[in-house]
Amino acid sequence: MRVTFVGLGVMGYPMAGYLINAGHEVVVFNRTASKADAWVDQHGGAREDTPSSAASEAEIVFCCVGNDDDVRAVILGDGGVLHGISDGSVIVDHTTASATVAREVYAAAAAKNVGFLDAPLSGGQAGAENGQLTIMVGGDEEVYQRALPVMDCYAKACTLIGPVGSGQLAKMVNQICIAGIVQGLSEGLHFAKRAGLDTAKVIGAISKGAAQSWQMENRWETMVRNEFDFGFAVEWMRKDLKIALEEAQRNRVQLDMTKLVDGYYAEVQELGGNRWDTSSLIARLEKS
Repeated sequence: MRVTFVGLGVMGYPMAGYLINAGHEVVVFNRTASKADAWVDQHGGAREDTPSSAASEAEIVFCCVGNDDDVRAVILGDGGVLHGISDGSVIVDHTTASATVAREVYAAAAAKNVGFLDAPLSGGQAGAENGQLTIMVGGDEEVYQRALPVMDCYAKACTLIGPVGSGQLAKMVNQICIAGIVQGLSEGLHFAKRAGLDTAKVIGAISKGAAQSWQMENRWETMVRNEFDFGFAVEWMRKDLKIALEEAQRNRVQLDMTKLVDGYYAEVQELGGNRWDTSSLIARLEKS
């Protein structure tokens, strides 16, 4: 298919690579043009100077940018995707953003006879680089079925959750759960160390039972070594938790633990951990 990828950050850059490696014709756009040049040098394909021109011949346009304002700028703004995209095409937004902006873009796209899916990701940079992302999707079934074979290029699991906005809401659930798991693991490892236990033996035992998690399997060793210069950054997690907390306020949902952990991440930022992996929650416990 003829596809476009807008946003070549740590997620989008490898994802677009999987598309061209699967045989699709790929055009890319990135606000920092040098990143687009580097991608074309590495993978081939083509680059354009605006989202509009990049989208002009695409059957599907994928976006993966930073936040709600970025989504509005690259899709709805002057020179945005909707100004250039053809009638009957599809936009898939992989940005972790609000359900509100997803519904806003959906309405604007529908007015131009363009399909839209909100499709946030889980799996982080490693998942993008290894083509092993989990994708939570909101939108119409027919549009989803058109985009699914292409998204499968970089996904290990892709699920249509419900109407537009449902993908973003599911991603909020994902981040709420991760926040609690990482905090619990941080406290458990901190306790084990202060109790003089062999943490490797403790993890070897409890990771075979009900305490097991992806975070435990993949992060405990770096956590006990205080190594955090990789992975999903604290500043990104705080952005995601802010979205969840704002949605919870609108829905009158109580998220006590999420609010607490968000405050703990603020403490990690004060320690200089803005770009540390989210497993750095243990750092605020270890400092004393």
